[in-house]
Amino acid sequence: MTVTPVVTDAGMPGGGPPAHVQSPRRSRLHPLASFVLIRAVAGVFTLLIASFLIFMAAQALPGNVASAVLGSTATPEQTAAIRTDLHLDEPLLSRYGRWLGDLLSGHLGNSTAALVHGQTVPVWEAIKEPLTNSLVLSAITMIVFVPLAFGLGVLTAVRAGKPEDHAVSMPLMAIGAMPEFLIGTLVIVIFFSWLDWLPPIAQVAPGTSPLDNPKSLVLPILTLLLACLGYSVRLIRATTLQALQEDFVTMARLNGYRERRVVLRYALRNALAPNVQVIATTIRYLVGGVIIVESVFSYPGIGSTLVQAVGLRDLQMMSVIALLLAAVYVVVNLLADVLVTVLVPKLRTAS
Repeated sequence: MTVTPVVTDAGMPGGGPPAHVQSPRRSRLHPLASFVLIRAVAGVFTLLIASFLIFMAAQALPGNVASAVLGSTATPEQTAAIRTDLHLDEPLLSRYGRWLGDLLSGHLGNSTAALVHGQTVPVWEAIKEPLTNSLVLSAITMIVFVPLAFGLGVLTAVRAGKPEDHAVSMPLMAIGAMPEFLIGTLVIVIFFSWLDWLPPIAQVAPGTSPLDNPKSLVLPILTLLLACLGYSVRLIRATTLQALQEDFVTMARLNGYRERRVVLRYALRNALAPNVQVIATTIRYLVGGVIIVESVFSYPGIGSTLVQAVGLRDLQMMSVIALLLAAVYVVVNLLADVLVTVLVPKLRTAS
């Protein structure tokens, strides 16, 4: 009896995959790196769209740029010359392409308003000092805000429904509902007109640092804090309350852990990811809120510079500042998304 050996075909069932089928390759990029790359590319496209909208909005402002720069006594020859210098006689899309190309090459352009005096003032030189002043104001505000908001948020969550909760939450929510200029006016009336403790104007001499006169920073910082604390404390309170109601917190209490350890190690730690978004929201608010607060206190920051540029029809400066503020929005969103993804294991796996 002859036994025929059975040869298993690689392509038959049970014989392994066909020779021509390759096993899927894993991505060379770490999942988190891929996530960051995708968000960064999306941020770049967002900035491109924002740049187009900002440029078109600046061009659509009422009035004649040349007349606004030169004044009512300008001759037709002067008006024609400045229109040529500013490329105002070119098509709109051509001007946008020129402007965007200059930005991408690192050339922010020259201040339009300075041309009336026959001066050439680069936009970066004009906004460098105001930008530094605004960064100092915003940084100090955030340094005070983060521990204060977390402390009050956790306090109101732990003491929810009790007098401490109402004593903190109700005034902050009432003040937070007011516009920034009204809060600024009220703190000026209280701390300058009534008490005469603090100056009403945040003066910073050219070439000096805002930290040289820290007393003048108190009222602007207080205004920004009062404007954003109500909303932020309420969100931190809600996320902490939700964490305190989770099963693992109940188990920790049943195991005899002290309440302080339960709150700090379990509840607050698990509420950290949504609270990162609270901080990011506050930073995004500061981008817009600082413009109003700087105007109220005559603080020489980027917000005041933007308001002056709009009044002078300085298209180049207002466009660059607006795009810079938009870039802050995009970067803050990107960093917040990355931090939340790192802090939440489910999101990190999904990414």
